[in-house]
Amino acid sequence: MPTVSVKWQKELFPAVEIDTSQPPYVFKCQLYDLTGVPPERQKIMVKGGLLKDDADWSTLGVKDGQKLMMMGTADEIVKAPEKGPVFMEDLPEEEQVVAVGHSAGLYNLGNTCYMNSTLQCLHSVPELKSALLSYTNSGRSNELDQYSHLLTVATRDLFSDLDRNVRPVAPLQFLSVLRKKYPQFAQQHNGVYMQQDAEECWTQLMYTLSQSLRASESSEVSGTVKDLFGIDLVSRIHCAESGEESSEMESVYALKCHISQDVNHLHEGLKRGLKSELEKVSPSLGRTAIYSKESRISDLPRYLTVQFVRFFWKRESNQKAKILRKVDYPLELDVYEFCSDELRQKLQAPRQTLRELENAKLGLKAQDKNNSSKENEANIPKSEGPSGNSGEPSAITHEAATSSDKKVQLTGIYDLVAVLTHKGRSADSGHYVAWVKQESGKWIQYDDDNPSPQREDDITRLSGGGDWHMAYICMYKARVVHM
Repeated sequence: MPTVSVKWQKELFPAVEIDTSQPPYVFKCQLYDLTGVPPERQKIMVKGGLLKDDADWSTLGVKDGQKLMMMGTADEIVKAPEKGPVFMEDLPEEEQVVAVGHSAGLYNLGNTCYMNSTLQCLHSVPELKSALLSYTNSGRSNELDQYSHLLTVATRDLFSDLDRNVRPVAPLQFLSVLRKKYPQFAQQHNGVYMQQDAEECWTQLMYTLSQSLRASESSEVSGTVKDLFGIDLVSRIHCAESGEESSEMESVYALKCHISQDVNHLHEGLKRGLKSELEKVSPSLGRTAIYSKESRISDLPRYLTVQFVRFFWKRESNQKAKILRKVDYPLELDVYEFCSDELRQKLQAPRQTLRELENAKLGLKAQDKNNSSKENEANIPKSEGPSGNSGEPSAITHEAATSSDKKVQLTGIYDLVAVLTHKGRSADSGHYVAWVKQESGKWIQYDDDNPSPQREDDITRLSGGGDWHMAYICMYKARVVHM
């Protein structure tokens, strides 16, 4: 990798490494970290004119020790004046982050929006960030391979960078390790890195973290990745022809919403996703037969992931095609009907407690107008009204301030906290974006390096039916009570 010096205004940066295996846009991201000049404003003179984001380094003749000239103006982010004009850049970095109200965006390093949107959704899970922070560089277990360890470290460091920065972050190290661990994400076409499937990136990263972030007895995060995202299923497998019946248990990290002409809502798609047919050998018939498989949830996670199965392989065009059908999804999801009988029994008492607490809170609100006492309000979980938006701080946790001997109980009711969308006609093209609910209750759209606030109404319009962004992965957070 050649090392060059870069002159910008009166400053000289004497040793900047160029990774010629990455597009020049990555080099511009490095210069952004040094100068504060966004890549789109950078004008860098090279052989043949200005350096383009997707140019081929091998044709530019850049040599080791060469001096490059860059022109462009740096970002100037200001905070609204209070006692007088105060520039945000003059504040300590941690205060800048608080003032902005959300974490930083991620630079697109060449068709990496699938990765950026996945990372922004998972970055919104505070329990996952806590588990990553407790993971040390020397924490690799004997059975964990090197790249799984390095990918976990890169995820930890990147999440920390997102929380500390106002300016967009270039996920160079994470991308490098991801491509080494999972070479499918390093596929190229005509020398350009190809667009990849965000669901595959999500699944691979989730699998890696589930292997590396093992729960320890001293861990404050119970069960880490398994308890946070794992869904246990119990399935009844029946052959109508032979009458044979069996059951099996499995753990998954997402429920599938299958889409057909009869599916208009997430609930209908989840029902289809929990039923399937398979062909296998029947011992009593002595040949293959068709078996029906019907699954029920036997254990729920703190964060429930739902994937809309929008892509299928189209033989005629030999590529993944997309189902554009509109499928509505709720801000509040109740999965009680999809649970096993045993789990339903466990959920009944917490669900009743939640109803009582929310009813009590509504009663307290009415009394507040009469200046009645608020002494007991701390023992009642925050709850959203019928509209799903109370206008109060985030109601997604629903955790009460109770004594330590009470346990957190799931209710089977979940609140939407993140949506990963896809815009386009094919999984291997188009554009992926993350829409994430903040602790304040506000929604932020993370379109690579450009975070922007959104209304809650905008989130429910991502259900499909056209060429606009449509939900591909939804992440819900459990509403819990302390009992």
